[in-house]
Amino acid sequence: MNDPTTTAAPTDRPSAAPPAIPREPGEVIGKLYGLLAEFETPAAIMVAANRVREAGYKWWDCHTPFPVHGLDKAMGIRPTILPWLVMAAGLTGAVTGVVLQWYTNATNFDAWFIVPITGYEFLVSGKPMWSLPANIPVIFELTILFAAIGCVTMMLLLSKLPWLYHPCLKNERFLRASDDRFFIVIEARDPLFYRRKSQEFLKSLGATAVEALEA
Repeated sequence: MNDPTTTAAPTDRPSAAPPAIPREPGEVIGKLYGLLAEFETPAAIMVAANRVREAGYKWWDCHTPFPVHGLDKAMGIRPTILPWLVMAAGLTGAVTGVVLQWYTNATNFDAWFIVPITGYEFLVSGKPMWSLPANIPVIFELTILFAAIGCVTMMLLLSKLPWLYHPCLKNERFLRASDDRFFIVIEARDPLFYRRKSQEFLKSLGATAVEALEA
């Protein structure tokens, strides 16, 4: 006679995971990136930017939903070096155009430029081998080409772009930076940054809210 076997149901079941505790606004779990201060009007952020600059902070920035006239001056931003770099790129293009046409049309010696190249004297109806007016179109085009490519490339490099992530984007309050709010961010790497002291300083500027940013 076969005795039926039964399997007892386990009495110990894994307990359910505890509910997640919501984070408070501005609460930082990971590494601190800096402090975010919110302002309601362009006039308020202009005054605040002047105060932050006068306080000696170096690693900080302003975020506004539209350009605020005079904010660059209030922040103490110096003129960019980009125009000089673009001029240098344009002059490089002009020199390249001159040398390229002079070498290819008015010389007959060999040179090495990545690959061997040879000049070819080309006489047309007894005209001079080299004449600047006849070569202006190519010089002009290379000047524009070098300046345009150099401008875009150096603008991206100087701006450290593309930057696919920024700590501000993790803050819900910062979503209004493209709508109707103005923000100042002081980074934790600033030599004058002390969390409590900097937080009180931003509040004294009239900020409606000051929150910490997680890196």
